Amino acid sequence: MLLEEERLELVVYGKRMLADRLVTLTSGNISIYDPETGYMAVTPSGIPYDETTPQDIVIMTLDGKIVDGSRKPSSENRLHAAVYKARPHARAVVHTHSMFATTLGIAGEEVKAVHFLLPDLMGRGSVPLVPYVTYGTEALAERVREAMKDSPACLLQNHGMVASGTSLADAYARASAVETTAEMQWRAECIGKMRILTGQEVEETFESFRTSYGQKA
Repeated sequence: MLLEEERLELVVYGKRMLADRLVTLTSGNISIYDPETGYMAVTPSGIPYDETTPQDIVIMTLDGKIVDGSRKPSSENRLHAAVYKARPHARAVVHTHSMFATTLGIAGEEVKAVHFLLPDLMGRGSVPLVPYVTYGTEALAERVREAMKDSPACLLQNHGMVASGTSLADAYARASAVETTAEMQWRAECIGKMRILTGQEVEETFESFRTSYGQKA
């Protein structure tokens, strides 16, 4: 079975994504890209995450050819491929319909730097908003590709959000952080007061995380 480890990881994270309420039922999708083979492992279309098995995962090329698997791939497989093409170092993509990120997208808002953790996970600044395009289309994939040339994540208006990373754990952490920040922003907007970090504060926070946060080898 091709990309056996990647298939298992997608099954594990699919269940986690459901438990963490980043998706409901069969919404959203996740993938892993293997640069050695040039293949992408992606979740299947319409199968609940808690019922998905490694055999259900579909292996594809970035040009849309199925090379292993009997299931129909996620309807957003072109979106995932577009992210890998836009971000050569990306190895995983997480697409969710999480409540607060989606809510801000419906309102036509970006996720802004309202908390100091966002600059570290986004590599500076806000999370851009992609204007609404019908799901599963090449047009949406192209819009996402353009938006994510300079950003590891984006919101999809009236749809959800997309996050990429150097591993599935990395992409998942970014998707979770975007959702948490979106909730903070939404709650602050409900209060009627919101302070956004200045450009200088964002740069200082980003540099601090880069040089001093966490365990260093």
